Amino acid sequence: MSSNSHVYGDGESHSGIVPTKRSNEGQGGPKEIVEGRPLTKENAEEPNPHRTPSRDSGPSGLDRVRQAAKGDPKMRFTALLHHVNIDLLRSSYFNLKRQAAAGVDEVTWQEYGDGLEERLVDLHGRIHRGAYHAKPSRRVWIAKADGRQRPLGIAALEDKIVQAAVVQVLNQIWEEDFLDFSYGFRPGRSQHDALDALYVGITSKKVNYVVDLDIRSFFDKVEHGHLEEFVRHRIGDERLLRLILKWLRAGVVEDGQWFETKEGTPQGAVVSPVLANLYLHYVLDLWVKAWRKKVARGEMIVVRYADDAVLGFQYREEAEKFLEELQERVRKFGLELHPEKTRLIEFGRYAAERRIKRGEGKPETFNFLGLTHICGKNHKTGYFQVYRKTIGKRLAAKLKDIRQKLRQRLNEKTKGTAEWLQAVVRGYFRYHAVPRNEERLKAFRHEVLRMWWWQLRRRSQRSRWTWERFQERLGHLIPEVEILHPYPEVRFASKHPR
Repeated sequence: MSSNSHVYGDGESHSGIVPTKRSNEGQGGPKEIVEGRPLTKENAEEPNPHRTPSRDSGPSGLDRVRQAAKGDPKMRFTALLHHVNIDLLRSSYFNLKRQAAAGVDEVTWQEYGDGLEERLVDLHGRIHRGAYHAKPSRRVWIAKADGRQRPLGIAALEDKIVQAAVVQVLNQIWEEDFLDFSYGFRPGRSQHDALDALYVGITSKKVNYVVDLDIRSFFDKVEHGHLEEFVRHRIGDERLLRLILKWLRAGVVEDGQWFETKEGTPQGAVVSPVLANLYLHYVLDLWVKAWRKKVARGEMIVVRYADDAVLGFQYREEAEKFLEELQERVRKFGLELHPEKTRLIEFGRYAAERRIKRGEGKPETFNFLGLTHICGKNHKTGYFQVYRKTIGKRLAAKLKDIRQKLRQRLNEKTKGTAEWLQAVVRGYFRYHAVPRNEERLKAFRHEVLRMWWWQLRRRSQRSRWTWERFQERLGHLIPEVEILHPYPEVRFASKHPR
């Protein structure tokens, strides 16, 4: 799959007639299950997460697209839009979030459901005769943990439906192309899968240095010309390509004013994650794979989740060389590494020992997917381990948000507030309850209880409640700290058996 033409983004075009029968045995090169240099075979029996019935091609229509993409990595598909049928549009509608904010059309999920079948028939007809027009996204601003704001584009409901359907079709092809160290917004892959892979890579490979990559304003800087070129490597259906370009060029509306979008993909749009992955697949992933094979002498690992990536190196000089060449690589495609957030640090099983010999402090830490990664040792065995704790700023931001909402609930009944807090804490634990993060989890739970206690004391009838009485009467309603995730090496081994 990794021909030089794909590595540098100028792959050869091939006519793409999807065969009705194709043997996949022995075809399609091996993929990298672990991020280290050794390769392992792909699990060819992985179920298709997007299997959707198609009236014109039978229940295996999208499966045949995936089989063809798997069998010929250079095939261009010239007939794909017919897979966007009413069945697929209907399933896309029901997979949308019911309570999501409305776009510029001000149509909610529930409102669109009134007369759904008639709406879908009309939408399907407009798509296939070229009369469908994408609406601009409604721009809102979301506060980040560091106090800054990031733009979020809210698409119109009908655009969400069409985008979700198209993404299911595109995934059949591009999921066969994307590399296994790419985890962001992909079917069957999660943030914890990426965290597991990173942990296993650092602890099992000869990693002495870590490069923490941050691409500055990635979603705002994607160049449409390059993106169209990358899409055309595999997609030869001009009607489908026009749909994608319509979404990119639809613009945004903010405070009633329309703004043109000459670059970037709207954050929040259903189609944006898969387009972002495609862009980084050609700009970063294939280049990194080739660099590791042709340049690196020592071991090297890589884990990417959307526009965040962490790489591990055995030798410092190779990490420095990689960073220097990567800066030039991304610049060719209109991107830039964030000069302050992109860092090269000493990290690994020997980092603490070496820094002590040089009279330096503890090894630096790095953040990835909401967790701070720290060099440590198992207290019982003395072996090297990576400790992962909730990022302090993220924890503080979450507590600040809960405090504000508790103030808004000051006059609500205690039962309702208790049920809301239970849901909030459970949701927080579902992500952050990883092994060895107990200290931060306990701090989070304690602070939630303390804020609730103060809220209750502001009411006249609760003003004399002591902390002890509150704990006895209501404290038990908030879930206790419990580690919900297995050790990363255990889960990784179960998903990728050797």
